[in-house]
Amino acid sequence: MSRAHARPQRSKRVMIAGVAVAATLTAVTAAVAFAGGDEVTGSIACPQPVIPAVPAAAQAEVQRELANLDKQIAEANTRLVTSAGEGGPNFVQNAILGPLASKRVAALNRIETAIGRVAAKPEGLERFATCGLGAAPAVSAPPATSPQAAPPQTSANPGNAGGGAIACPAPVVGDVPAAAQAEVQRELANLDKQIAEANTRLVTSAGQGGPNFVQNAILGPLADKRVAALNRIETAIGRVAAKPEGLERFATCSLK
Repeated sequence: MSRAHARPQRSKRVMIAGVAVAATLTAVTAAVAFAGGDEVTGSIACPQPVIPAVPAAAQAEVQRELANLDKQIAEANTRLVTSAGEGGPNFVQNAILGPLASKRVAALNRIETAIGRVAAKPEGLERFATCGLGAAPAVSAPPATSPQAAPPQTSANPGNAGGGAIACPAPVVGDVPAAAQAEVQRELANLDKQIAEANTRLVTSAGQGGPNFVQNAILGPLADKRVAALNRIETAIGRVAAKPEGLERFATCSLK
């Protein structure tokens, strides 16, 4: 999605209130040889944007930009593989990671602008722009905001009584054989979609149910869906290589 590391991971996801990020840390492990005999192992991994509550009026535009972030990472990982043998020791940084960061800054700025048109504009999302090879770089602390930065909760804007957004652990899948990559990627995308749907449900159901509503109506069903998707990943790999076991340990999500 999943919207990666030398041992591929899929984040699940990006923590967001009001909409879920499918900011994918794609991918499939790649060993790529570049000019000079250097071999680059791993895939491009990007930090997970943490976005504040997204008003309904901005959700469509924010979702579009989150999809752009996924697309950018997918294109960069494709470039990483297809450019094997090109350039010198700084080729990956100069030709792939640098341009990717610039594209991510633009998309993250558009997210800020979209939210800022109808609510308090978030600042500092650019800190999630820089990606790395094999592991996402550390992200600086968010900029300080005044207490007035968030719109007040009223009967017309009840907010999320539970606060925060749904966060899920990033599955550590391991090496994915080429024959299984398409199916594994499809299930990683499913994990992203499941979190997006759960975060949308979190917002649209504000004020419903009792104290256990989020656990019973959102987190519980989400865990069941994730177990099924993670089992399908195990099965897909197991058809062509040693079957990984225990991916279900990444199924349980929480409200952050």
